[in-house]
Amino acid sequence: MAKATPLPARSGRKIEKLSRAERNEETRQRLFDAATKVVGKYGYAEASVARITELAGVAQGTFYNHFENRQELLDQLLPAIGIDMVHFIRERAGPNLPAAERELAGFRAFFEFVHRVPEFQRILNEAEFFAPEGYQKHFDNVATAYIRIFKRARADGDIVDYSDEEFEAIVHMFMGARSYLSRRYASGSDTASVPDDVITAYQKLITRGLFKPANRTRKS
Repeated sequence: MAKATPLPARSGRKIEKLSRAERNEETRQRLFDAATKVVGKYGYAEASVARITELAGVAQGTFYNHFENRQELLDQLLPAIGIDMVHFIRERAGPNLPAAERELAGFRAFFEFVHRVPEFQRILNEAEFFAPEGYQKHFDNVATAYIRIFKRARADGDIVDYSDEEFEAIVHMFMGARSYLSRRYASGSDTASVPDDVITAYQKLITRGLFKPANRTRKS
């Protein structure tokens, strides 16, 4: 296996000036960053501790100071990336926007995140089989954050006539749509944007619906 170039330190501070807790946190983050790259390139099955620690620039023994075993890291990987994604989208879809505009901004931000973290697609797609615990936790985390946004919009009067249970169903519809659309339009793309038709289709769907309300009884 070719020797990997260790990941650079995320912090600009010198290691010797960090406290023990800060050093531990930085090392843990380096392992997460390395695991993201390794799983994105080789898949879960080939994401060995040796590959991860080599890329992170730490000893294999250090790995076990932070994780009981390889599977524990893999189970935590997707949820960690998912939380980063939620924060990324939240920053770009601020709470001061009208609800529909905020949803559309979040839709755009999702594709930007996929562009910035191209490994996310493979990590997500393989997690159901190789890290099912992390897969379920990821969807629970994202759904909880998404439902909270819908409840706030309902409280503001921007959404009417939807129950909490319906919100849960809609959130999973939207999450599924983003997943499939990203496979269709974002995988392997050199741009962070998606076709305008995709954006306008989503905008029309969330603001107008798809079918006209029935105003008469159809003939059999």
